[in-house]
Amino acid sequence: MASKVLQKPKSFYDIYERNPGTDKKMPHYCPGCGHGNVHKFIAEALDDFEITDKTILISPVGCSVFAYYYFDTGNIQAAHGRAPAVATGIKRAYPESIVISYQGDGDLAAIGTAEILHAANRGENLTVFFINNAIYGMTGGQMAPTTLVGQRTTTTPTGRNSRNEGFPIKVAELISQLHAPVYVERVALFDNKHRARARMAVRKALKNQVENLGFSLVEILSACPSGWKMDPVDSLHWIRDVMLPQFPLGVYKDVTKEVEPYPIDHFNPTAKETKELLEINTEKGDKKLTRVTPRPGFENPEIKVAGFGGQGVLLLGAALAQAGLLEDYHVSWLPSYGPEMRGGTANCHVNIRDIEIGSPMVSNPTVLIALNRPSLEKFEEDVVKDGLIIYDTSLIDIDVKRKDVKILAIPATEIADKLGNTRTANMVTLAAYAAYTGLFSKEVLYETLKSAIKRKRLQEINRKAIDEGYEFGLKNH
Repeated sequence: MASKVLQKPKSFYDIYERNPGTDKKMPHYCPGCGHGNVHKFIAEALDDFEITDKTILISPVGCSVFAYYYFDTGNIQAAHGRAPAVATGIKRAYPESIVISYQGDGDLAAIGTAEILHAANRGENLTVFFINNAIYGMTGGQMAPTTLVGQRTTTTPTGRNSRNEGFPIKVAELISQLHAPVYVERVALFDNKHRARARMAVRKALKNQVENLGFSLVEILSACPSGWKMDPVDSLHWIRDVMLPQFPLGVYKDVTKEVEPYPIDHFNPTAKETKELLEINTEKGDKKLTRVTPRPGFENPEIKVAGFGGQGVLLLGAALAQAGLLEDYHVSWLPSYGPEMRGGTANCHVNIRDIEIGSPMVSNPTVLIALNRPSLEKFEEDVVKDGLIIYDTSLIDIDVKRKDVKILAIPATEIADKLGNTRTANMVTLAAYAAYTGLFSKEVLYETLKSAIKRKRLQEINRKAIDEGYEFGLKNH
């Protein structure tokens, strides 16, 4: 005999390890917040349609970003407002996946207006869930594009004035006027009847994507008691009594029975076909370089390069990636730097692999290249056991504490000074790493210089830096 089991959807993590709070079993949203309802509706649909394992959830800046804590799916955080653009790229790269863009009104209807309009206008086969609480809930309760006329916020303390701040943007009405979207509906969460309707809209929007029907958007009127400075019950009444007259509920567009499913095209051109498409001359200047075999234990490195801005940290990382490209590896390069750039901190993440790269992030590097003491102190413990730490002894006056890693200590800045240009220390370090690990030949590094160093007058001294660093690496491996 069948029995109903009341439990958390399997699409949620059992324990929210990503939540920095102390209670890893409880969600962290404010009491009365609607995000928890919507998360539950999405998770139930993912379970029921059996699509959890192929779902990728894109969340940008705002409270929507916390979906990352809860969903046991692929998760990508996008820059503010850019979720539809990121979702477009992911869906086109992985057309069989289910891609969800989960956004708030301060995101989608403000800085992200262009992205959502153009993704909808192209009819991207995506599902967008738009949480409209008429305020910037996460950052202090400022006026949002959907804030109602007369509504008081921290940036409109006397109420929104239509002559000064304009009228609230009605996203469902706007998107539904475009030709390509197949389904647009506005729902609300203020009572059980309307929550049930919202649940059905969420399921329909996801099913449309499962059936490859095209672009779907569900706008959800949701409470933000903290931002509105109301108790949770009053906030539900406010949705019903104040928001609904301004944002009428209903299906604004549904042509799902009239459209044909999207064909899924698999276009994976070879390197030669790509060059032909881009009209790159493959006969001239396309030097073939033989890949060398790295020393055992140094294959497929995940590298973090760190130092001060101005030391050529990002250039060193980009040169590593370029060398990997020349040897036909899969590569990625992801920069990260402080607002000062020159003089501030800088680091970059580099992957050089035989297989496709799942993420450009390097949280636990197999190789750390530290060009200053703060970088060594900050990232030393992140290196995996039996990994490699390379550091510049000219600038770092401490030793590596770890005893379970390999160490290449090189006076890179001193070598560069003797060559006559301190700024070549990064190329000295690059070459020492290449020789020590056997990852790249000197010939590959020479070719890398042609694209890494744009000024021809600097290429010769950097070539000498490659020679010095390579010799040091060979002597010390």
